[in-house]
Amino acid sequence: MTEAQRREGADGLVADAATGVTCTVEQGVAVICYDQPGSPVNTLNSRVAPVFDGLFRRIEQDEAIVGAVLLSGKPDSWIAGADIDELTRIDTAAQAEGLSRAGQAVLDRLAAMRKPVVAAVHGAALGGGLEVALACRHRVATDHAKTVLALPEVQLGLIPGAGGTQRLPRTVGLQAALDMILTGRNIRARKAWQMGLVHELVHPAILREVALRRVHDLAGGRPTPTRRRASGAAVVLLEDNALGRMLVFRKAREGVMGKTRGKYPAPLAAIDVIQQGYAEGMEAGLREEARRFGELAMSPVCRQLTYLFFATTALKKDSGLPDGVEATPAAVRKVGVLGAGFMGAGIAGVAVQAGTQVRLKDASVERLATGWRAVRDVLRERLRKKQLTRAQFDDTLALVGSTTDYRGFANADLVIEAVFEDLAVKHQVLRETQAAAPRAIFASNTSTIPIRDIAEAAARPDRVVGMHFFSPVHKMPLLEVIVTPRTSAATTATAVHYGRQLGKTVIVVQDGAGFYVNRILAPYLNEAGRLLDEGARIEELDAALVDFGFPVGPITLLDEVGLDIAGKSGPIMVAAYGDRMLPSETLRRVVESGRLGRKARHGFYRYDEHGKRDGVDESVYALTPAGASRQAMGGSEMQTRCVLPLLNEAVRCLQHGIIRSARDGDIGAVFGIGFPPFLGGPFRYLDTLGLPAVVAQLDTLNARFPGRFEPAALLREMAASGRRFHP
Repeated sequence: MTEAQRREGADGLVADAATGVTCTVEQGVAVICYDQPGSPVNTLNSRVAPVFDGLFRRIEQDEAIVGAVLLSGKPDSWIAGADIDELTRIDTAAQAEGLSRAGQAVLDRLAAMRKPVVAAVHGAALGGGLEVALACRHRVATDHAKTVLALPEVQLGLIPGAGGTQRLPRTVGLQAALDMILTGRNIRARKAWQMGLVHELVHPAILREVALRRVHDLAGGRPTPTRRRASGAAVVLLEDNALGRMLVFRKAREGVMGKTRGKYPAPLAAIDVIQQGYAEGMEAGLREEARRFGELAMSPVCRQLTYLFFATTALKKDSGLPDGVEATPAAVRKVGVLGAGFMGAGIAGVAVQAGTQVRLKDASVERLATGWRAVRDVLRERLRKKQLTRAQFDDTLALVGSTTDYRGFANADLVIEAVFEDLAVKHQVLRETQAAAPRAIFASNTSTIPIRDIAEAAARPDRVVGMHFFSPVHKMPLLEVIVTPRTSAATTATAVHYGRQLGKTVIVVQDGAGFYVNRILAPYLNEAGRLLDEGARIEELDAALVDFGFPVGPITLLDEVGLDIAGKSGPIMVAAYGDRMLPSETLRRVVESGRLGRKARHGFYRYDEHGKRDGVDESVYALTPAGASRQAMGGSEMQTRCVLPLLNEAVRCLQHGIIRSARDGDIGAVFGIGFPPFLGGPFRYLDTLGLPAVVAQLDTLNARFPGRFEPAALLREMAASGRRFHP
């Protein structure tokens, strides 16, 4: 650090105001505290690295100092990783490689120090933060829900770049390290201790005290608590010899290819780098880590995933209100949920996990019991994974109350209906709710019916809003908040704020049949149905769209959602948007035949008694216009015909003001229907393809299939003027 930045006193204090790094000497121990100014979390960047490097040098040279403790000044975060914004300013792979090598050099110095450095971890130690901890001699972590450790770089299309690919396998073993690096999943503190990632767990109140004591123990050569990684015959066979490791690496590659189909280069690069470190030593592994980090940082996949990271971060700070409009969200302490079916129980389940008291209502005691069990099962799974203690499980489940009438609704802050998708039924429960819970916001979980139509029955239409959750509720990250011209700003703000309390990524959309996500999904599914009309094989159609990047194919999706639900939404979409939304003849006939999909074990696919898929039900072809005769169709043709209508409808939604921005459209598609994240979302993908090229493709298809592929007016206009959806 520069003399202007450093302040040093008689007590050994060193402070760097620009980075928020301070160092005090206590009992002969250098206590380094990082508290990045102007940021809720600490991140690693090119400004803070030399400050740490200088401190490590000084500690080594000062004979009065026996070692150091590294801790965070943030209340619930240790070091949350690298500064992603800094990475986006890099222009070449060589620059990114240099950034990686610089980080490696600082942590190599830390790891090689003859004086012990103890990482005192409370809160999130992610990415570069965990790499710092791995370079420390000893790691003490708090046994606290906020303390999680992870190397999530693959989620940005990267690999760990400061030694993580080399130090993590040497700390927790090859298989555990591959699982962490290839998935990017969070490891909770107790699991981290069990696998040897941290040496000991302590209560947050004594973290500093224990860390100081460990420095003296290590400096004095006294034994310290350790938690070695698991060992046994399987470890010896698979990790402690070259042949076993070859098998582990081969299985890891097969697993990655099975999940990603090669669309994401980072996991495969991570495997290569880890393998090179085992084969040629750590220094060779570090060199390859930096080189591959540089390549990946410039890849299109990294750019798209980084865009989504920044887009979702910005969305978390967005009130959901129009520019210039402000409103304070009301507190939501008690929620009423109408309908204990699959969606209602799912909503109740996420609500109680957010600490909200829930009153679950249904007409039958049997359905209430089924709904309660569904909530219990979700919580039980978290208990099994040790994400909840037994006491937390019991306390959370106790938040659910059930009733067959409106008793207990009078003091509800929010009531969410998840009843039968019928406008008359929704009108009835709205009237009953506003009589029983006069101060509550009424939210509908409808997937297609316009909110303004539902609000026609309201005494207070300003307190009616849509909150469209996706199935399964506890897993799907998106929530659409749908507003009408009569929805008040306070109602919107409250729905958005509470959605975020539930852990959802929230987009605000204007009212209209299908809203945004289901509206763009409809032409995608309809075109898939028309391909079946023409003789496409079900499994080949699904495979083509999975190969494009969707998590499941369109026909699988129809079976999963439920063919009865798809059948009910079709007429609503046609009434609103005309013949371009007409379902295919195949879909119409399959729905009329009474097939419901996976939930009834009878759809386009066969299912066993446990609901496991067992191949295509060939008898379904008799219901298609082409009959049992099937023909091979090119994967590219099927992809183009399904995806282009989706992209086109997304542009119409932007043109008509259904979504506020291309950013919201991208996030809604990625988090709502699994649009491939590596493509960035519909609008980023349109920019990548080039708008003139997309218009030309649509025009060609529209000549073959009049009316279905007519380019949106905004798309044609932007293509002609050379504009893009994103800068």
